[in-house]
Amino acid sequence: MGDMTLHWSPRSPFVRKVMVAAHELGLVDRLTLRRTVVQMTKPNPDLLPDNPLSKIPTLILADGTVLIDSGLICEYLDSLAGGGIIIPAAGPERWKELSRHELATGFLDLLILWRNERNKPAERQTAEWLSSFAAKASASLARFESEAGLISPGPLQLSGIALGCCLSYLDFRFEDLDWRASHPRLAQWHGEFRQRPSAIATEVRDDG
Repeated sequence: MGDMTLHWSPRSPFVRKVMVAAHELGLVDRLTLRRTVVQMTKPNPDLLPDNPLSKIPTLILADGTVLIDSGLICEYLDSLAGGGIIIPAAGPERWKELSRHELATGFLDLLILWRNERNKPAERQTAEWLSSFAAKASASLARFESEAGLISPGPLQLSGIALGCCLSYLDFRFEDLDWRASHPRLAQWHGEFRQRPSAIATEVRDDG
């Protein structure tokens, strides 16, 4: 049993961010996973005392302190591992990394909203929203394609963790987009991400 409890679900890409980070930092054994189901339309009464927003991941520390938001939890794990490992500790590189992370996380937020809209009955879908989501997704993929390179040795940076989880979510929930065909550099990058032990250990499966 770990000394921290993580409200967790295997299909949540935001939870996966935390789990990949924990594997990259060698801290996964310190986490006790508590299976927690959340839905946008149905708050989980067991989660509300820890997180009034009823969102996962939510991390409970040994002293009872509660941390919410995947990025904050990853930053805390980085500090436990010594700091400056998946997020630069200071200077211009820190702000560049945090900005890249916010873009990847914002893209993931967009994909979840897009999926929710696509899952509505056709008569309830809003065409303008679908068009906006598609345009923003295309622009985000183009930005990531322009920046894609080889994954550097050592622990993966937080923005890479977020991006890897985001692209895997695209594969899992947006098979029809075929994003790899027009983003070859990004596809190669994601192929490298998928081969990392941290990605293999946290891979989303249909039976999960």
